Amino acid sequence: MSIDKPGRRQFLQRAGALIPAAGSLHDAVPIIARAAEARQVSPRPYSPVFFDASEWRFVQRACSLLIPNDALGPGALEAGVPEFLDRQMETAYGHGGLWYSHGPFVTDGLPEMGYQYRFTPREIYRNGIRDGDNACRSTQGAPFADLPVAVAVAFLKSLESGKATGGTLPPRLFFEQLLKNTREGYFADPLYGGNQHMAGWKLLGFPGARADFADWIDHPNERYPVGPVSINGDRN
Repeated sequence: MSIDKPGRRQFLQRAGALIPAAGSLHDAVPIIARAAEARQVSPRPYSPVFFDASEWRFVQRACSLLIPNDALGPGALEAGVPEFLDRQMETAYGHGGLWYSHGPFVTDGLPEMGYQYRFTPREIYRNGIRDGDNACRSTQGAPFADLPVAVAVAFLKSLESGKATGGTLPPRLFFEQLLKNTREGYFADPLYGGNQHMAGWKLLGFPGARADFADWIDHPNERYPVGPVSINGDRN
């Protein structure tokens, strides 16, 4: 797993697409990345609706480690990805309303069978965070959000590898959900709460929701010189 600083470029190179599918950090799918504006930014003020105070601290810390702030630009925390995660939990997606969710449930099926667990995304986060904090308190004497960076990174690695124990749900299931949604929040349109300041788009050189590129058709293999635009017209 490559979340140790400096690991941001590796993470983004492995992220794959603008809205990547769930997968391990070991899936090395190359992308073309360029340095974003190296400026200090902060997420807008936000009060979580789904996550309680301790869960919110966990999510913020995890996001700060999965995509850290560095010389390439703002990280997931600065780009408001925790807000994206919280807002998604109040949608049909968060409630598991977008897929068939009746039994029988198969926990050892083949990957091509798709998601086979009974947990909705909301339940994955609620149980996974509780299990994670309990495990950290048991082994380290403190919740995940209060652990030193190296220890917190090691714990995330244990979730990814499935070696963490004592939980309600498989630890890798929680890690993959968290990683997938963090990626989505960092690259999705700012309309959905994350990618604030269009940090993810600026890093990739992605122009966003511009409606017309006719004036650039005759410029193959040249970097698009105009900054990104969000769906709601933001040109931050």
